[in-house]
Amino acid sequence: MAPTRREVLAAGAAVTAAAAAPGMRAQAAAPAGKFFEKGPVRIHYEEAGSGFPLLCIAGGGLNSALTSLHSGPFDPMKEFSNEFHTVAADLRNAIPGQSTGPLDVDRPWDSHTDDQLALMDHIGAQKFMVIGFCIGGPFIWNLLKRAPDRVVAGVLAQPVGFRPEMPRVLQDGSLQGWGPDLVKRRPDITMDKVREYVENMYTKHADFVFTVTRDFVRQCQTPVLIMPDDIPAHPYKVAMEAAMLAPNSELSMYPWKEPKERIPIAVRQVRSFLRAHRPASA
Repeated sequence: MAPTRREVLAAGAAVTAAAAAPGMRAQAAAPAGKFFEKGPVRIHYEEAGSGFPLLCIAGGGLNSALTSLHSGPFDPMKEFSNEFHTVAADLRNAIPGQSTGPLDVDRPWDSHTDDQLALMDHIGAQKFMVIGFCIGGPFIWNLLKRAPDRVVAGVLAQPVGFRPEMPRVLQDGSLQGWGPDLVKRRPDITMDKVREYVENMYTKHADFVFTVTRDFVRQCQTPVLIMPDDIPAHPYKVAMEAAMLAPNSELSMYPWKEPKERIPIAVRQVRSFLRAHRPASA
């Protein structure tokens, strides 16, 4: 049976709100972090450990923030900073975060990728690996498209993808759980601008993983580890299709988050994958 609009809206809002609410509660106790600026953009970030750089991208849709990274299925900064130089940032304009900048309506995906590459430039990382949850999946594919000579390997955990039977789950979730709060915070941004931004992000590229084509994934030689999920915003079918197309892909067990006793096994696989693809000179 096709889902009702109410079910679609509720599912989409839950994806965004689930990340935002815990992040709000945890924000006061989180480390102060650091800031850097590039033009009109101000990015709040944290880093820990030493070794080969590992960029960590939090889930939570457009509310992707450090707080949700630290409260996710596992915290990659905590798990891997004993072997890697881990770094992560609040997404620009995420409600639970402290990063701010223009709402680039015409370049919604690329504007955030600009920030991620600028962060790695800021810490002096020419080459790096990346792990991303949820919206981090499309961001990783975009990084592989934009900077193939810099990204050594990627881990896509519970990645976002397009679900034809629920084509507006991500748009509606963002318009309910992110946009109104952003407009309250930023008098220079209108709800009409938010709608245009969200539609450009999810509707104009409403296929597969949003940021790249199947042909790109088929030709991408960078090693990727894909950890599927299956909720409205994280379609299992898309994660599996990407894994089947990518010539140097690996798959985690599924499900890997439930029961919770499986999470340490999944973390061990991620650690082994990162070790295997860390450059020998690092």
